[in-house]
Amino acid sequence: MKVREHNRIAWDKQVEWGGNPWTIPASPGEIQAARQGQWVIYLTPTKAVPHAWLPGLEEGRQVLCLASGGGQQGPILAAAGARVTVLDNSPKQLGQDHLVAEREGLEITTIEGDMAHLDMFPDEGFDFIVHPVSNVFAAEILPVWREAYRVLRHGGVLVAGFNNPALHLFDYDQAQKTGQLMVKYKLPYSDAERLSEAEQQAFLEGGNALEFSHTLEEQIGGQIAAGFVITGLYEDYDRDVENNPLSRFMPTYIATRAVKP
Repeated sequence: MKVREHNRIAWDKQVEWGGNPWTIPASPGEIQAARQGQWVIYLTPTKAVPHAWLPGLEEGRQVLCLASGGGQQGPILAAAGARVTVLDNSPKQLGQDHLVAEREGLEITTIEGDMAHLDMFPDEGFDFIVHPVSNVFAAEILPVWREAYRVLRHGGVLVAGFNNPALHLFDYDQAQKTGQLMVKYKLPYSDAERLSEAEQQAFLEGGNALEFSHTLEEQIGGQIAAGFVITGLYEDYDRDVENNPLSRFMPTYIATRAVKP
């Protein structure tokens, strides 16, 4: 089974089962606050995106929420005044956006697709791209940055969240048993290479998407190589230190703001 198909099924399962914070739709209160200009969205688990990173939403900016289904960023940005398109690999994640849009009377365009292939969009069609932690599910990310650059207008902004690659070094099953973090894997890390076909099937039955580490050179340097200028960066910790004990010791997520000159 191909990575994209595996991960589509896994995320659909996670929506069905509930509990994953990235699948929980925005509440009526969050939408109401956004309508009043007090919008809050996340690229990483716990630290909100600064308003200064996405100025002028109330003026009807064209926003692409890239690999960003789940009924969260898209509806909140639409309520803040933006014209929003959400692209995601999971139909059920997109269904969460439809759910909020219908409940709140919002207009949102949803498209099922691959974050690295944006052929359905013309050059320079968006003012902002919002790309929360999701390229961990793609084997290659340089095409993501190149496509993001192409579809942004000059002066447009890409805000992106991603994993610190150190997150993939450790044996977390062992950590839950012993309380100790032990280095087990070499970077770059790939579930697709580590797991046999039978193990991948068992992984999928548990609703687990295949993950890939990416170097900081690919994440940050890749944006620069695509033509972006990095104008902001912050780090964040996981909300769930039981499943991510490394967050007890260091930030495990990074967010960047990049401008297309």
